[in-house]
Amino acid sequence: MSGAPRGGALAIVLHTHMPYVEGFGTWPFGEEWLWEAIVGSYLPLLDVLALGAELTLSLTPVLCDQLEVPGLAERLGEFLSGIRRETHQRDAAGLRAAGEEALALELERSWGDYAWALERLGELDGDLLGALADHVRWTSSATHAILPLMAADAGVREQLDCGIASHRRRFGAGWRGGLWLPECAHEPWLEPLLRESGVLATCVELTGRYGLGAPEHLCPLITDAGVVLFPVDRITMALIWSEAGYPAAGAYRDYHHHTIHHHNPWDNAGGAYDHEAALALSAEHARDFVTRTLARLREAPGGAGLVVCALDTELLGHWWYEGIDWLRAVIEESARQGLELIGLDDARERFEPVAASAQPGWPASSWGAGGDLSTWSGPPVAELAFAARRAELELIAAAGGAGPAAIRQLLALQSSDWPFMVSRGITAPYAIERFNGHLEALRGALAAGPAAPAAGLGNLAVDAGRAPLSAPR
Repeated sequence: MSGAPRGGALAIVLHTHMPYVEGFGTWPFGEEWLWEAIVGSYLPLLDVLALGAELTLSLTPVLCDQLEVPGLAERLGEFLSGIRRETHQRDAAGLRAAGEEALALELERSWGDYAWALERLGELDGDLLGALADHVRWTSSATHAILPLMAADAGVREQLDCGIASHRRRFGAGWRGGLWLPECAHEPWLEPLLRESGVLATCVELTGRYGLGAPEHLCPLITDAGVVLFPVDRITMALIWSEAGYPAAGAYRDYHHHTIHHHNPWDNAGGAYDHEAALALSAEHARDFVTRTLARLREAPGGAGLVVCALDTELLGHWWYEGIDWLRAVIEESARQGLELIGLDDARERFEPVAASAQPGWPASSWGAGGDLSTWSGPPVAELAFAARRAELELIAAAGGAGPAAIRQLLALQSSDWPFMVSRGITAPYAIERFNGHLEALRGALAAGPAAPAAGLGNLAVDAGRAPLSAPR
């Protein structure tokens, strides 16, 4: 194979995020999401990261808040050894009684994932966050808020400063300025605020501006504020993240077809899942991905482009059961075919950006439906969007009367996850309950004054409120 064009490279960005669900509900939704993501995505990812490939791992502060909770590993262990073991046994027995031996055997095999996770947690002494620390490169805003929808600069600053402060507290002074904009939601007025907070680079979704597959997606941009914008390459990402992407193949495990206790012994074609066949297919898809990426790089001016493939980490392993195996195979196949993998921090120093100021009329953008902000502000969730903005302004107007408890409740309220769930019809009652609960608690904290206790927030955003929210810079 001829390998990548001289100077061309692939940046795989793993955006790792979980809304604050620890302590907020159990099955069928709530903190079980966190347990499943740890088992299916985060623990298996550690073994891939150990290969030493140049990947850009971003952990949101709100996920770290949860992984940092004392006793979390013990509670997870109890969930796995108790509830998960029992539900596997019950569902396997039910399938076997119905004459579905192949499905029963698959459930018994898949219990091994949970048994392995228990063993792996023990090897880490329960410190998953500590194990990830050496690999984390980027951070995000405190609670994954849609920054362009916020009401005031002061609110944006609090989201940024709290998130960055918590990252530095946990992972040291080695942060090189990379920040994941939640949902890739961007608007030019944010750029001076980003730079003021120390942000040097972020990712943006510009398919709506340039068109799918345009060569402009293969070159970074630099704003007047000095922030480098890395366009994500939707045509490459769609190989994985689309209705016809790799995870939809018939041999892969069907995430949506489940037993009574939400286990998944079927494949996408409707038959009993065959793990070995699925792993073989993931290797084929890794070869295809690398081959297509090399071809994509040759479309860049001068052949020295940068393909940025950004994925939610939870897609790999949790949603797409074979996704971690696919990622491992991509790393191995990239070495065989001569495709360079590069981290975005290094790419920022290597690839010469184009001035973004030369491109007027920049609209708001995101990687949500339609490439705009409507997932978080459209008619189904307009009331949530306006309520969050009013609450932000109420807190700012309170000036010194707003203490850390009120600020932390505001940050919790601003999470992009609540309107996303409502817009997409995913556990909408839970999302509305969480939003309304934080809104009520925020108003209670404002009424109680600066000394109000931060009850019911767990470990969420403990770095918030270091300065009055209305303080000028």
